[in-house]
Amino acid sequence: MLLIPPLPLVRAEGDPHALGHAHGRERGPDLRDFLDDGLARLNHLLPEPVTLAGLSPSITAYRTVIEDALPDLAAETEGLAEGAGLTLTEAYLLQLRREILGYRKVPALGDCTTYARSGAAARGLPVLAQTVDLNGDLDDQITVLDVTPAGSRRRSLLLGFGGLLGYLGLNSSGLAVGINLVLGGTWRPGVPPYLAVRHLLDRAGTVDEALALLRTLPLASSRCLTLCDSERAVWAEHLEGRWRLGDGPQTTHTNHYLHPDLVPGDEINVFARRSSVKRLQACRTALAALPADASAEDHFAVLSAPPLCVPANGDIRRERTVAAAVLFPSRGELHLRPGDPSRHPTQVFALR
Repeated sequence: MLLIPPLPLVRAEGDPHALGHAHGRERGPDLRDFLDDGLARLNHLLPEPVTLAGLSPSITAYRTVIEDALPDLAAETEGLAEGAGLTLTEAYLLQLRREILGYRKVPALGDCTTYARSGAAARGLPVLAQTVDLNGDLDDQITVLDVTPAGSRRRSLLLGFGGLLGYLGLNSSGLAVGINLVLGGTWRPGVPPYLAVRHLLDRAGTVDEALALLRTLPLASSRCLTLCDSERAVWAEHLEGRWRLGDGPQTTHTNHYLHPDLVPGDEINVFARRSSVKRLQACRTALAALPADASAEDHFAVLSAPPLCVPANGDIRRERTVAAAVLFPSRGELHLRPGDPSRHPTQVFALR
């Protein structure tokens, strides 16, 4: 395996503005460089170039919803801008990259594979594991966030990319949340799913609490979230305000809708669907052979093998595996392999 430097870790505690300011102050030069690289690489991925000024009306529409639905994360985004020396529009752009890319302009060819076992299925040690497959060569934008909001009963440990306030993670209450892309419906100004993940970890201690919170959010786009605690493992598919669940103790998900109510609205293209079905079948087969007390390295062996691990082909527009994560929420541990997980060693982060 290749040796790489430790991943950036941002520890922050305080009110929402202070959390964002600490993040921005720590990562500011890298975030400014990222924005200077084809506007956070959007112009390497979209068929036509975009400008910040041209995107501003759309960003403002999203910002209005976020300020209303998630005022704490809106304040944290303001702190991120101030700490990093960005405009507020730039800081919101970092939260909205995937929404701006959409899916009709950028047809997805592959994405994440996620599975979870509750404590009931894993001898008392719940686990959530997934590959993170993204375009844009974003493995150089990985940041780990260790955040403790003022007045909160819980602390969260999250994987993020390029200024994102959340992507996947766990909290000190024993809840873990992962995410998969599914494609359907009309994407519109609303709460980006990545910020929804962060909101759940800030506010929920169990899968049941997280699901109740999810139903109150005006989510911007289609996604599947996987939630795991000591009692339940659940995937929750979203399509234009509708949520449908698949309940565990053990769950698997890739990038096509599984619930029969939502399958008719699936917009995944035929090539991506073949990949998604193949990865789902391989994941289920590997998980069936994985012991209930499997170690993080056992899980990484699953995530590092094809077809779950999607290799690079030199095209920045194509999704590839840019990280793999194994989360043990009852232990407060996030195990990460950046880049191709078959080539890089594990780095461990913990709430201690």
